[in-house]
Amino acid sequence: MMLEDSEIIELFNSRSEQAISETWEKYGAACLAISQNILGTSLDAEECVSDALLALWNAIPPEKPNPLRAYLFRVVRNISISKYHSNIAGKRNSFYDVALDELEGCLVGITSVEQEITARELSTLIDRFLGTLDEDSRMLFVRRYWYSDGIKDLAERFGITENNLSVRLSRIRSKLKKYLQKEGYKV
Repeated sequence: MMLEDSEIIELFNSRSEQAISETWEKYGAACLAISQNILGTSLDAEECVSDALLALWNAIPPEKPNPLRAYLFRVVRNISISKYHSNIAGKRNSFYDVALDELEGCLVGITSVEQEITARELSTLIDRFLGTLDEDSRMLFVRRYWYSDGIKDLAERFGITENNLSVRLSRIRSKLKKYLQKEGYKV
């Protein structure tokens, strides 16, 4: 039986190595999927997940992530994105770049402190926007643009054609762009 997140966090707090194995058992497969969607290789994904578990070990305590799952997934994603950037160094990866290219018309890159503050505000706006979507559309958006799931995988998961999925994602991006403009975000 898998431990609850609060029990796993207690294991981290008591510096028990069982915390790592319990976290791996509960979230390892999902972490690998996130990382592999970004990187495209299982070997790099395994390395990133191991690094994320080490980062979790080093962060707890003093951190008290709630929920643990979201915190861990964010760490895995950030480490995987860093690894991705170091891997490509000018090359193009069809999985992750394509997903980012799809959002390019809605978002602006971060290059200064002011833009970083704006990025935090943007994050809040996107959270609010997701709250306006029906559950399927919200899940499509998150699976595509947070977890970097491929079009084919998403189409199978949602039981629709790849073309239908592409159209739905396009409409969601269009709604996002309009929502951001309405909220005063410069697109």
